[in-house]
Formats: sequence, C-alpha cells, structure tokens
Amino acid sequence: MKKIIAFTLTFTLLLAVLSVNAQVKSQKKTTPPKPALDRSIKPLPGPAPVINIGKYETFELDNGLKVFVVENKKIPRVSYSLIIDYTPLPEGEVAGLAELSGQMLRRGTKNLPKEQLDEEVDFIGANLSTSATGIYGSALKKHNQRLLELMSDVLLNPAFNEEELNKIKTQTISGLEAQKNEPSAISERVGKLLTYGTYHPYGESMSEKSVNKISIEQCKAFYEGFFRPQIAYMAVIGDITTAEAKELLTRHFGSWQKKVVPEAPVPLPQMPAENVVAIVDRPDAVQTTLSLSYPVDFRPGNPDAIKARVANTILGGGTFRLYNNLRESKAYTYGAYSSLRADKLAGQFEVSTEIRNPVTDSAINEILFEMKRLRDEMVPLSELDLVKNYLTGSFALSLEQPQTVANFAINTARYNLSPDYYVNYLKNLAAVTPEDVQQMAVKYIKPDNAYILAVGKASEIAGKLKKFSNGKPLRYFDFEGNEYDPDKKVKPAPEGLTAKAVNEAYIKAIGGEKALLKIKDITLNASTSMQGMTIGFDIIRKAPDKYLMKIGAGNMVFQQVAYDGVTAKMVSPMGGENKTLEGKELEDMKYESLMNIELQYEKLGIQLKLEGIEEVNGTETYRVLITYPNGKLTTRFFDINTGLLLKETGDQGDTEYADYRDVDGVKFPFTISQQMGPQTIKLNVLTMKINTKVKDEVFVLK
Repeated sequence: MKKIIAFTLTFTLLLAVLSVNAQVKSQKKTTPPKPALDRSIKPLPGPAPVINIGKYETFELDNGLKVFVVENKKIPRVSYSLIIDYTPLPEGEVAGLAELSGQMLRRGTKNLPKEQLDEEVDFIGANLSTSATGIYGSALKKHNQRLLELMSDVLLNPAFNEEELNKIKTQTISGLEAQKNEPSAISERVGKLLTYGTYHPYGESMSEKSVNKISIEQCKAFYEGFFRPQIAYMAVIGDITTAEAKELLTRHFGSWQKKVVPEAPVPLPQMPAENVVAIVDRPDAVQTTLSLSYPVDFRPGNPDAIKARVANTILGGGTFRLYNNLRESKAYTYGAYSSLRADKLAGQFEVSTEIRNPVTDSAINEILFEMKRLRDEMVPLSELDLVKNYLTGSFALSLEQPQTVANFAINTARYNLSPDYYVNYLKNLAAVTPEDVQQMAVKYIKPDNAYILAVGKASEIAGKLKKFSNGKPLRYFDFEGNEYDPDKKVKPAPEGLTAKAVNEAYIKAIGGEKALLKIKDITLNASTSMQGMTIGFDIIRKAPDKYLMKIGAGNMVFQQVAYDGVTAKMVSPMGGENKTLEGKELEDMKYESLMNIELQYEKLGIQLKLEGIEEVNGTETYRVLITYPNGKLTTRFFDINTGLLLKETGDQGDTEYADYRDVDGVKFPFTISQQMGPQTIKLNVLTMKINTKVKDEVFVLK
C-alpha cells in the first residue's frame, strides 16, 4: 500500500513540475527571461487523472432478470454472479433462516442429489456456490454450457432435503459454539444488537435455539418468496459475447417465474441521545476487543458518498489518524480503523480495535479525541492530498478487475446512480476540499452519540469505562447478547446451604461414594472435528493418581501427556518435543490425575465456597469456588435440581459437561466442550470402560 501511495504522489508532482517547465520553455521564446523557479514552493496538484472504465453491455429477460456482460478474452473462462436484491425482514425465533436457506440451494436438486451435484461440478473443474442473496458459478469456456445447466438446476429445482438441513444445522451450531469464546464474534453479535435493535433484521443473530427451530417448510417458503427474477441482477464476465450470453441465459433462466416478493417497511434505527457503554465480561481475557458504533442514514448513492469516504479515510479508513495515534504514537494496539458503510436500510459508522486491558480507557479517550478533532479542525491540505491520492490509487487498481466494471454497472442500476457516476468519480474525488471534509465530519462523525462496547475482563476495565457513560450504569451482556444486571447475576443461595453440601449432592447424583470407590481405572475414547479432520482423544486414569491423555488422528499421534504418580511428561512426536513438567505445571497435573478428587477435598486442604446461584445456559446452578493449596482457583457450577456438574471455569478457560450416561452404576458426561484459546473443542465420548486392569507402564512416556 505504501508503494502505491508513494507512486501516486510522485506521479502527481511530476505532472505538475513538467507542466510548469513546459510553460517556462514556451515563454522563453516570446517573453523576456524571468527569475528561476523557486523550488521551495510546493507545486499545485495536477488535474485528476482520466481513467477509462471498461465497457459493459446490458439486457433484460422477459421475466425481469437484469444482465450485465463484461467481455474479457484474456482467459478462456466465464463467471456468473447472481444477486437477489430483496429487503430483509426480521426473522425472530428463526433467526438464521435466510442463511440456512441459501446454503440449502447447494445441497442437491430434484434431478441431482448433493453427492452427484458435487461430482458434476468437480468433473468440469467449476466453482458453484450459493448464499442467502444469490449464486456464483465459474468454469472454463468449454464447460460453459454444462455450468449453466447446473446453475439453473440449482436455482430452479432445489430439493430441500431434510437430511441435508440437519447436517447444515449441526455444522452451524458447531460454529456458534466456537464463537462463544471468540471476542471478535461476540463483539459483532452484541454490537449489531446495540446499533440496530432487537427488532431490526440487522440486529438479529442466530443462536442454537433459533437454528433448531428452522424447518424445511420455512426454507422452502423463504426461497419461494424471495428468489424471484424481477429483483435479480446477473453479472456475466469472461470469454463470452453479449449475444452468446443472451441466448444462453434466455434458454436456462427464461423459465424462472415472476412472483410478488414479500416486503415490509423497516424503520431506520436511531443513534443514542448520548454515549452508551456496554460490556461483555470475559474473565480470562488479557486484552479488550473495543468497538464504537452507531446507525446513520447513509444510503447507497448518497450525494455525500465521495466526500464522506474521504473524511472517514482520514480518520481511520486505512493507516491514518486512528492507526497513527493508537499504534504508532501510543503503542496501545496493532491497529485501529473506522468505517462508514452505506446500506439501503441503515448505514453504520464504526471504530474497531483490540487493546491491552490497562489502556482501555486511554484508547477510548484517543478515539473520541480524533473524532472531535476531525469535526473541530480543518484538515491540512497536505494530509488531504495524501488521502485523495491513496483513494485515487485504490480506485485505479480496482479497475484492473473485470468484476469491478460489472459491480459498477449493477450498482448504477440498483441504486439509481447517475450514468456517469463512476466516470466522474476521480474528478469529484479531486474536488473534495478541507471544508467538505469538516462538513462531512460534523454530519456523520458523532463522538457523543455512540455505543461503546468492550469485550474483555470486566473486573479490570469496568471501573475505567464509567466516565464515558454520562453517569448512567454500564450495560452488561452475555456472549449471546442477553442483557443482565451484574449485581443480580449471582443470587444468594438458600440460607444454611453450604458448598460441602452441594459437593455431596453431586457425589450422590453421579452414583454415590461407594460406587465411586469401586472404580480402579477408567478408559475413555472421544473425538472432535477440527478443520474437516476427526481428532481422537484417549484418556486413561488409574487410582489413586495416574493419568494419560493421547491426542491424534488415525495412526498419527500429535501429543501425549502422562503422570505416573511421580513424574509428568508431555511428548509431541510430530514436533519433536519431549518435556518434563515442573513447577506449577507439575502441581496442576498432580491434582488433575487424582481419581475422585471430590471425595478428598478436606484431606487435601482444598477449600470450597458457595458463592450463590447463577444461571448457566438457561439453567440455575450453584456456583462453588474451589481454592487449591497452591493458589489455583476453579469455579464449578452444579445444576440445583439434578446436582450434576454443568460447567467448570479456571485459568485454562471454560469446560461444559452434558449428556450424562450411566456406566456400571456411575454417571459420566458424554459431551465435553473445552475452550482452547479462541476455539471451543466439543468432545463426544465414543466409549467408556471401567476396571479393565490397566498396567502401570501405560503411564510412563519414553
């Protein structure tokens, strides 16, 4: 990016200097000599470069499908991008319906089951994908006919198979599970809710509950209602003429039937009257994911678009003011950026960054300072020229892609832009003045009307954020966007109930002390899926304190960790690592390896404290803090009705337990969700065996 900026600046200055020199030479022939040119005076910028935007041709099918063709014979390939331009409606209890329905289009047709469709696409080396807003396909020119046959079959004859929907649901829920511990995903979910509200389609986010409620009938209804040709735009790019495209698309998409598309007015969300500060508490977070956002009435084709883009770029649309302040000057973060997005329903302004916990409030101060500075002070001409040259270079580079030309054509049609909007883009960009920038900042940059959202460790940052809330309480949300009162999150436990009694109830719930003491060894095998690979976990325990965990896939062993009662080792064959655990790691392993530690708390000097009642995934639980002699802290959450352990939180993150099953008189969880960094690994127990007379040598790693 820096090379582009430098080149553009040099090129502009060179044009100006050459222009002045030419005038000097011309004047020497007809006028007396003049003093030498003062090189200390900066030349005026040259005129905006004239860029020729590639050609496109357009036509419309009888059913209303609008087609835009960009012929490009450089590569013998043709691509088709179909956009369905509907107005989204709130989905409520079935949030995620549009997204899942879009995926279903690619899961087989009435003529081709998914497996056969995949084979057909692979056979011609094509790309074919679907979404809630359209279809994309691309293939070599010689396979163009077959590609369109497959695309039209996918569009016009989707099978909507129940089994495929269930697969998509499982995959979607797995992704949602992983997002629970991904700060950026949490910030996006809660940020949308704050900015747009719960009843606006942009404020909704799918959940496990909403995904499970989506039915095949609802997917069909969505498709029937919104996938209609009169609101569709097709971009055709590649080695194809307009005549060829018209004949082919008429043949394959001409039978697509018009139908009235559901539509309802969507109210424009309003920015808050004053700053609102919200927190999503992540007790183990070492940094804060910070955003500052609000809705704006900023639609595509807005006359302010170019001037507003310049203003936002100066603030943080690249490596400019926010980046230079928070990263280069203050070293608070690796990057800080702003965006001003146009949308036909509701635009949005947003600043986003990730910062160290101790400087969370300082970072917010600097963000607000830069927003106010852009409103209150005229931008220097040198800075404005730098940004305009950056945008000019970006625009020019984008024109190298034929897809850009098609996008320009479609945007012109969708948003009723002037036919010469993009032709005059650079001329209008060059005409932006410091006064224009300040006017746009006053109109769209609102440092006093924003939602300030921090996803981080509340115990470290909450106190620092109060000064930005205008004396009002901070708003607390969980990772799904449910608001709660932090003072009431943990309710008092019944009078007289103790942590010891809760632990005893748990022991009884899983089988009782007598049954637990009969267990001499446990062998379990579990698996999870990561990046398309099935990972196996083998865990073996032997009384009183031996432990082994092996992680691998097939015949490959990724890592083994073992404790033989004296020595703990970690071996990673693929990484060549062989490590003997010491210090805190060894102490933690000793406790981890103990069989039935719940029966030994008092003997080991482990202290228990009942902190109250807290809700976990909709279930009320007793919250018990466990303090080990070495200072290690763990919090356990027990279902107040069943007594079973549902969740455990410690310095390694969260672990959730579910699907308890009886094995030889003792209940064990067969689903274990373990947080590992930003990901959540969901383990499904495949086999569980008790008292198989495991040998001691199993726990000795070489």
